[in-house]
Amino acid sequence: MLIAAGLAILVTMVMATIRGLMGPTIYDRILAMNMFGTKTVLFVAVVAYLYERPDFLDLALAYALINFIGVLAVLQFFQNRQARQATRIPQAVPAAGNNKNEASS
Repeated sequence: MLIAAGLAILVTMVMATIRGLMGPTIYDRILAMNMFGTKTVLFVAVVAYLYERPDFLDLALAYALINFIGVLAVLQFFQNRQARQATRIPQAVPAAGNNKNEASS
């Protein structure tokens, strides 16, 4: 039963990877990254139980914290980048022949 659960987790990890690669927006990709990290924690926990290695659970918890902090950092980065792009003032490019500084003949 746990082997079937491990295989199901691996299938959802592959699906999350596909969603991350095909995501139309950056937020879809971040969500896929978060889902992949969560499924990795679940997979490590299942492997720890199967091999009777409770020390793997410590690794799973550490990875869960790193995943959470990483997702928050990436979201903050893109939020700041979006705010910087919104405050930029686009410079107008003068059209050809409409420049008043040209000498008229």
